[in-house]
Amino acid sequence: MGKGEFILHNGAFTSSSRQPGKWALFGLALILPATVLLLWQLLGDLGYLSELLFPTPYTIGQSFVDLARSGDLWANFRISAFRAFAGFLLGGGIGLAAGLAVGLSRPAEKLLDPSLQMIRMVPSLAIVPLFILWFGIGEESKVLLIAKGALFPVYIQTYLGIRNVDNKLFEVARVLGFSRWKRLMRLVLPAATPNILLGLRLSLGLSWLGLVVAELIASTSGIGYMMSDARQFADTPVVFVGIIVFAAAGLTTDTIVRYIEERLLRWKERYTG
Repeated sequence: MGKGEFILHNGAFTSSSRQPGKWALFGLALILPATVLLLWQLLGDLGYLSELLFPTPYTIGQSFVDLARSGDLWANFRISAFRAFAGFLLGGGIGLAAGLAVGLSRPAEKLLDPSLQMIRMVPSLAIVPLFILWFGIGEESKVLLIAKGALFPVYIQTYLGIRNVDNKLFEVARVLGFSRWKRLMRLVLPAATPNILLGLRLSLGLSWLGLVVAELIASTSGIGYMMSDARQFADTPVVFVGIIVFAAAGLTTDTIVRYIEERLLRWKERYTG
């Protein structure tokens, strides 16, 4: 029998049902959003919701189609996606390097960690005026603001992943005569991979959040600018289109990382529910 619930039968636990298929799970995932959209549309049609504040899903869909046909949506999305991924690669790369250094070396931990933790506690909104003064309202300030948010999840998770490696494995590596490089590649990184991938997922999410902050404050292009411009003209459907685009982009990138995680961690047994 497949995996599922377990019942006691003749002194032993046996599976009572099969796990639902992927299409059944996909349908289950659609129940809540579909219900919300239907109620939203119904309440809007009946006049219980203000069209200015809460346009119906049909109106938002029409705005999405109009923006897509005009090309404005894709042009702004390409700019936003470039900023998000550039900031993620910069911040995530620095975070990974710093996490490896701090996790593998006590002197590096004493040297870098206090300063990095202090910078982590500074809210992104607090440094926006400085970034604008230093780098202007061009791409540099936006990419660096995104990188600041993306750095720390990768850094912290990499550091924790390395420090949580079982010390007995290092003893075995010493017995086998592994060099420091060989210990890093065959022992430390594989053991720390679950934490590193978790850090990447968190950093990707924060990259999209940082992008919203950067584009809403000072920008002349991108999805955030499109939303800010629509807000000034009370074009609420366009604001909702921007929110949906950000949500879909974040979900897509998170799904990709989860797929990579499943492929890389096939050796790891986990509870599936």
